[in-house]
Amino acid sequence: MKDAARPETHPDKPDWHDETAVLHGDSWLSSDASVVPPIHYSATFKANSAEEFADMANTPRHPNFYTRYGNPVHKRVEAILADLEGTETALLTASGMGAISTTILALVSRGDHVIAQRRHYMSTSRLFEEVLPRFGVESTIVDQTDLEAMAAAIKPNTRLIMVETPVNPTLSLTDLRAVAALAKPKDIITVADNTFASPLNQKPHALGIDIVLHSATKYFGGHHDITAGAVCCSQAHAEKIWDMHTTLGSVLSPMDAWLLLRGLRTLSLRIERINANTLALAQWLEAQPQIERVFYPGLESHPQHALALKQMRGFGAVIAFSVKGGFDATSRFVSSLRLATHAVSLGGVETLAVHTAAMWAGTMTEAQMKTAGIEPNFVRMSVGVEHIDDLKSDLDQALNQPG
Repeated sequence: MKDAARPETHPDKPDWHDETAVLHGDSWLSSDASVVPPIHYSATFKANSAEEFADMANTPRHPNFYTRYGNPVHKRVEAILADLEGTETALLTASGMGAISTTILALVSRGDHVIAQRRHYMSTSRLFEEVLPRFGVESTIVDQTDLEAMAAAIKPNTRLIMVETPVNPTLSLTDLRAVAALAKPKDIITVADNTFASPLNQKPHALGIDIVLHSATKYFGGHHDITAGAVCCSQAHAEKIWDMHTTLGSVLSPMDAWLLLRGLRTLSLRIERINANTLALAQWLEAQPQIERVFYPGLESHPQHALALKQMRGFGAVIAFSVKGGFDATSRFVSSLRLATHAVSLGGVETLAVHTAAMWAGTMTEAQMKTAGIEPNFVRMSVGVEHIDDLKSDLDQALNQPG
């Protein structure tokens, strides 16, 4: 049963630019005169009659029944995210992995075959390589830069292809349009993790991808103060995923949903500054004698720069680079940073940096790190909105610390 009084997207569906959508894409959902939307901090909502209660209980994703099913603040955020990604609807979860796991588990069954990339976010790789096989779902892992290998991996029972681009942490790219072209004639569902790009830099659905996922913790929240996830897709897929969502219970709290909504208001401003800062810092790093190599899709030196220009409008916050001198020199560099914070995550207002080999040494074997492209002297940096000269100065002093 559908909630006819509450369409999923703006009833007029204005053709707004992204900069306007983040501010007004949920305005049609206003229920009072508040300029700032209220927080609906209630786990449950009342019905005025038995008939109304039955309607609420049997309407998928009703925003005023029970917060595990939906919430008015969720509805507002979902309207904006669907607008940004160009999908019919969106669904919020409590984390990025909540979005990924819930989506995959909703769409595959015992006997199905799925294809995933060799390089994914670590927990995504575990889902495909360790968890799904336990439940009778076969996974084939391929090099995402090798389209022939991906095509060869397709079987009669292939149900889903999962991609991520740019990939964590090496920033290699996947050709989204080409993957969609492989999958659509065979009715294979395509899923893309768009976290590292954001919809302001890349729109996978416009390139043919069926379902777009995000760790909304990152750019959408923008302030390193919440964890959240998002699924952007068709109504048909959303109802299947929502059904699994209510079972698994990866539910975003109303307060975190409200903070996410507030973060979205400044998304376009932050992305503009972050894109500019990151490209400038990547170019500066390439010129430093202490740096072995810089990985960033916006650089001409990136092996897939032509693909980046074709499918991205901006290149995002994350730079990866190798410091000369091996593990010890890299550890000393990261420990010497004063402005950039030594912490995980990305896409927020502050610049963050991690020594990736040190971070994952306790959870990945050397062989797994090599497969993921993580060298002992590898640094991943998420660039924030600080002044670019201050960021360069901080990196410069850290690179020139005595050994």
